[in-house]
Order: sequence, then C-alpha cells, then structure tokens
Amino acid sequence: MTLVILLGAPGAGKSTVGALLARELKLAFVDTDKVIENITGKTVSQIFVDDGEEIFRAHELEVLETQLRATDTVLSLGGGAPISLAAQSLLKNSKSVKFFLDVSLSVAAPRVGFNRDRPLLLGNPRAQWQSLLDKRRPIYEDVADHCIKVDGLKANAIVTQIVELLK
Repeated sequence: MTLVILLGAPGAGKSTVGALLARELKLAFVDTDKVIENITGKTVSQIFVDDGEEIFRAHELEVLETQLRATDTVLSLGGGAPISLAAQSLLKNSKSVKFFLDVSLSVAAPRVGFNRDRPLLLGNPRAQWQSLLDKRRPIYEDVADHCIKVDGLKANAIVTQIVELLK
C-alpha cells in the first residue's frame, strides 16, 4: 500500500520522473493535471481561460482528495496543487511519502518552454515562474517529507534517489 507523491514547480520533472518511478516500483502513475483534463475535456490552459483559476483549483482539490485514497501509485501534482490550506492539510495528513523536486529557473526554463500557453506565466514568464516558486517553496518544503535538488540530475538518477529514500 504505497502512495508516492511528487510536487514542485513547473519544469521540475514531476511527470517524467513519476512515470519512470512508477515503472521502477511497479506502481500505477497518475498526473493530476491529466486527470483534470480527462474529467473536464479541456486542457489546463483552456480551463484557466474559460472558467478561471478558482474553478481549476476546485477541480484540483477534488482530484487530490480522490487520489490520496489510492494505493500502489505514484502521483504527480500540478505545481499549484498544494497551495491551498485545504490541500496542505490533506497532504500532511495522508499516509503518502512526499518528495519536493527542487529545480532552479535555469533548468526549468527549457523544460517548461515559456513560449507555450501557461496562464500563470503571462507577461514576463521567467519572472512570473520565479515569483511563483518563491511563494510556493515554503509550502513545498513544509508539505514534503524529502527534498531532492534536481539540477544537474538525469531523471533516472532522481528515481534512484527516491527509491533509496523509500527503503
């Protein structure tokens, strides 16, 4: 009965590492953003534009609540999933093992592709990303059981660190 949760800023590698980790541990892999897209039939960006951030966050909290009941799963959270007090409480009280994948702007930027449609990064995307991380870092650190600095690490090396920490 294992639930491993990956959290962190956009570009930290949560989805890539999560899929590899799930394969390594022979667990299911779930990405909360993909679940929300499947439920709504819209992309995350479309939800932000059509319905607003508040509606997206409500979907996110509902999916988080449901997924925290899962077992034998690696769960990748959207970057903003743990920001509400309700989500923080759910995460802290869950029996999951939570990993904060800590990434710098210089590493995240090419991964995120700031030219893509990311509603929270409009205007000056690099400055917006850094501002979001500065606000969210204390939450990520508080909620997570482990912090892994991912700069300079390949996804397989991150998976190896997580597997070691889970022993």
